[in-house]
Amino acid sequence: MTGILVAAAIVGGVGLFIGVFLGISGKKFAVEVDEREEEITGVLPGNNCGGCGYAGCSGLAAAIVKGEAPVNACPVGGAPVAEKVAAIMGQEAGETVRMTAFVKCAGTCEKAKDNYKYTGTHDCVMVNMMQNNGPKGCVFGCLGEGTCVAACPFDAIHIKDGIAVVDKEACKACGKCVAACPRHLIELVPYEQKHLVQCSSLDKGKDVMSVCSVGCIGCKMCERVCEFDAVKVTNNVAHIDPSKCTNCGKCAEKCPKKIIA
Repeated sequence: MTGILVAAAIVGGVGLFIGVFLGISGKKFAVEVDEREEEITGVLPGNNCGGCGYAGCSGLAAAIVKGEAPVNACPVGGAPVAEKVAAIMGQEAGETVRMTAFVKCAGTCEKAKDNYKYTGTHDCVMVNMMQNNGPKGCVFGCLGEGTCVAACPFDAIHIKDGIAVVDKEACKACGKCVAACPRHLIELVPYEQKHLVQCSSLDKGKDVMSVCSVGCIGCKMCERVCEFDAVKVTNNVAHIDPSKCTNCGKCAEKCPKKIIA
């Protein structure tokens, strides 16, 4: 009986010592956190998507307080959250341009040819490593296996008729789909941008037409008709610069393949 009491006393004493030691250490080595960090974390969406470039909302909050990130750095929260963060920091929110993801491919099942039928894992990265970089005749087009869909935390992108399609209203421009696409077909563009080129093929016109009925053939009609120097054809494919584009629509009207949305 005495042995049990002694053992209990020893265990209790050790536990008490450790508790006191940890309590003192916690106070001595505690890292002071700026109250603004906690406030900013509280107004951020809490998705921890990483679209801001930091490891979660708390990481962004810390960066904002340190002056390493702007108050409007959260793409998910947009202008409303930027204003709240700016108020906490005592700054102006500044202009926030809403962005959305855009898929540079319109090669649906009906419009794009396949070289063979693929049956296997539904993953674009895997399919892109298959024979001829996948079954599609166009090696630049959307593979349609849904890797971007799986990456999106907002259910804003889906596979429709063989290609990825973005729901602009649901998209938060976190960039997850952009990083996931092995063919780099997705980019973030201004939400208000009306005209964009739905093609990424670098092949010459004849080769494009042999595999896709709606691919850009690099004819430069869009470039010639643009009065604002917003459209350029480089490496056989047109690209529109949103910062120069006025959404006049002339390029879309003149495009013979109707590939400018």
